[in-house]
Amino acid sequence: MTKLSVNINKIATLRNSRGGDVPNLLKVAADIEHFGGQGITIHPRPDERHIKYQDARDLVAVVKTEFNIEGNPIKSFIDLVLETKPTQVTLVPDSIHAITSNAGWDTVKHQSFLKEVIQEFKQNGIRTSIFIDTDFKLIEAAAETGADRIELYTEEFASQFHLGNKEAIKPYTEAAVLANKLGLGINAGHDLNLENINFFKQNIPNLAEVSIGHALIAESLYLGLENVINMYLHRLK
Repeated sequence: MTKLSVNINKIATLRNSRGGDVPNLLKVAADIEHFGGQGITIHPRPDERHIKYQDARDLVAVVKTEFNIEGNPIKSFIDLVLETKPTQVTLVPDSIHAITSNAGWDTVKHQSFLKEVIQEFKQNGIRTSIFIDTDFKLIEAAAETGADRIELYTEEFASQFHLGNKEAIKPYTEAAVLANKLGLGINAGHDLNLENINFFKQNIPNLAEVSIGHALIAESLYLGLENVINMYLHRLK
């Protein structure tokens, strides 16, 4: 079964909008696990506009499943990851002012940098994943960095699936087949939702984990958080 890691950035956004502690991020993380979620994902950004660096530190004592921290490996982010030692770190090349992640790594251009960062994380017992597009050359270069996994950037699939174009899954299937051959684990995330997740899961061989936040929280406004988590788990079986 593919694991469901729930991104709780949007919970932090809602909390920060009033400047208090409602909803309580730590309680929501614990509840998500109680409801069946198999991981918690956060993506702290330098301006801390949603997840704060202290949230990462506080979550260490709360998360009992898998803890995944995403972000651009600038010095402050690297220091945070080495301090908190999550289960997994997902490297994402987003700019400081990006609203959301909008591209995968150029693993050819940034090969030496990624190797250095990944080596440091792995020496500290942290599983590493690279956010990446479906280009074969980039996936081959990702394998050379020493990363444990890749996370397929699924925005294009999601937008095309919404338009009725199921053929958009092909590059992702082919990328997954290649990644499997290269010994890379496969994660996925970005715009996956209750409508497309089962189709995606069925077409991606050995899909280890999906990270879902925005859609899951939005769907929960209508259907309830516990119910939505179990709907995802059912589709991921």
